[in-house]
Amino acid sequence: MYLYLNGDIVPAEQATISPFDHGYLYGLGVFETFRTYDGHPFLIRDHLERLRSGLKELNIATDLDEEKVIGTVRELLIKNGLKDAYCRFNVSGGQGEIGLRTDPYEKPTVILFQKGLPASAPLKEKEGVFLNLRRNTPETGERLKSHHYLNNIAAKREIGPSPDKEGIFLTGEGYLCEGITSNLFWIKDGTLYTPTVETGLLNGITRRFILALSDQLKLPAETGAFREDCLLEADEVFFTNSVQEIIPVNRIGNRDYPGRRGGYTRLLHHQYTKYTSRLHSIDEL
Repeated sequence: MYLYLNGDIVPAEQATISPFDHGYLYGLGVFETFRTYDGHPFLIRDHLERLRSGLKELNIATDLDEEKVIGTVRELLIKNGLKDAYCRFNVSGGQGEIGLRTDPYEKPTVILFQKGLPASAPLKEKEGVFLNLRRNTPETGERLKSHHYLNNIAAKREIGPSPDKEGIFLTGEGYLCEGITSNLFWIKDGTLYTPTVETGLLNGITRRFILALSDQLKLPAETGAFREDCLLEADEVFFTNSVQEIIPVNRIGNRDYPGRRGGYTRLLHHQYTKYTSRLHSIDEL
């Protein structure tokens, strides 16, 4: 497999970074994960906008020209013999002296990884599990998709390695927040609900897309601060992320849900798949 590293496409086993990279020493970096569908990087503009925002917060300067990034994604797809792929675009501060730095980072480390994914797959259900571990508060005003992942890793260790389970974070105050690697939605009496960004969740690109889809479909949607009971009383529940798309929930605790049979879940997934091979941005919806 090949990857992109600081301007070059190289075999993965030959890729190296400095041990003095501040992404390694201090976790100073952000990343985006997105999918390509038949070679098309879905919602790439939104992913790049969020990446730019995170880099600005971390004082890391880099060129993220959309056309250049798309060209690199497609060049790497050809090199790897892929059309449908998981992509991770990773930018860290780059090499520096040991010690906390206040000056801008002007020579970041930029990496693009890929791995193959099936072109299409049936909706895969998961069980939701309330976590004992609480969601940590963001390091800055809004949660970044950063290298600081210990809270997520500790949560995954709590529920175990099963791919059929997703943990559900509560905030320190006991409000619903998000999944370990996903955002959380539910349907009750024909209305779509999801926690507000003020809970400290990562404002996922797929989360934003689902809210935009609900508006297009005239499906009422509410964001806010909600307790566990709201989820346990829901008619349908699902998670979202950019790689797994929409993930129906079939069980939380002793409560069963319709999972992939849920009418609203199926409707949203059907609409979602209509756009994956052509949209660059949610604004194009």
